[in-house]
Amino acid sequence: MTARSVAGAGWASAAALLLAACAPALDWRDVRPEGSNMTLLMPCKPTAQQRQLPLAGAAVRLSLHACSADGQTWGVAHADVEDPARVVAALAELRTSAAANVAAGAVEPLPLQVPGATPQPGSERVRLDGRLPNGRPVQVQVAVFAQGTRVFQVTALGDRLPAEAAETFFGSIRFAP
Repeated sequence: MTARSVAGAGWASAAALLLAACAPALDWRDVRPEGSNMTLLMPCKPTAQQRQLPLAGAAVRLSLHACSADGQTWGVAHADVEDPARVVAALAELRTSAAANVAAGAVEPLPLQVPGATPQPGSERVRLDGRLPNGRPVQVQVAVFAQGTRVFQVTALGDRLPAEAAETFFGSIRFAP
């Protein structure tokens, strides 16, 4: 492959991402979930809620920012587990619960790079195919990662999940320096 064809492929990829980001049904915006140092692009205006729940052996306050657009749901949840020894277990619980919520079968690993995240053995992004409680098939991508003792679960799901939109969403995740 020549340098020119590599450059052409790069421009084609960039154009595809821009077209996906400009799709009329998806209105991309920068979001910084309250209480976190993370930013990401979301394709709709999220609503926020909080609740107490058990995670990795202790009660935590989980913050959730989510929205729906073009038949998909997009969300980010985060909580401070306060003890570094509980981070890996919390990440595993978040990923396991995401798979259980849709009765997922096979798990397909996907690339995950989150600038500023704390490297953890349980950090990962996966694709899940499953079913909603009403029996409808659903495609899900979920990423779990941490910064310090704060754990994050970023999720996109829908009966169809366009690859370009998912890449825009997951590829935009970063932490402020």
